[in-house]
Amino acid sequence: MPGVVIIGAGPGLGLSVARRFAREGLPVAMVARSGEKLKTLADALTPTGVPVITLTADSTDETALRTALDTATAKFGLPQAVVYNAAIIQPDRPGELSVAAHQQAWAVNVLGAITAAAHIAPAMSQRGSGSFLITGGMPDPNPEYVSLSLGKAGVRALVTLLDKQYGPAGVHIASVTVNGPIAPGTAFDPEDIAEHYWHLHAQQRHEWSQELVHP
Repeated sequence: MPGVVIIGAGPGLGLSVARRFAREGLPVAMVARSGEKLKTLADALTPTGVPVITLTADSTDETALRTALDTATAKFGLPQAVVYNAAIIQPDRPGELSVAAHQQAWAVNVLGAITAAAHIAPAMSQRGSGSFLITGGMPDPNPEYVSLSLGKAGVRALVTLLDKQYGPAGVHIASVTVNGPIAPGTAFDPEDIAEHYWHLHAQQRHEWSQELVHP
């Protein structure tokens, strides 16, 4: 049964999104750089009873990321949903980062999402269904978080571009914009935010939203 692929899986929002989709019976493929982290995440999903696979890949490594997506597809079938959750979250003011550091942040925050979408969305288009969801943020650019503000502005533009490319064929492209620091027990509890991803995936085509903002 096709499931969900979460790129940039971690113990916060990534795990919560995995749990939310698992509650609907969807198999889960989690992609992250750290094999040790992935084992912990897989163990946390054991109580859900759904099939889970973990795949090690850096979102900026095009070959590794494409291979991970191919492996997930071979295991569970073409995904029903792909969630791109990778990001570099760091404080930096104008002029503080080197060009190389900005390029690295952009590669993680935006280019990895392009790689993943370009690899998987054409097949979703041929099938006529699927969701490609990206974690957004910084609806108001903040000069204390320059690279993240630029990256999330890029995500917003990317969602529009991907929707124009793949939306007409039935692929729902959207973002969940998190307008604050994620932490359990707060207004930005990852379990609450995860509901937005399922809501977007479950929307009927005539209801499609391109962006949901939390809170």
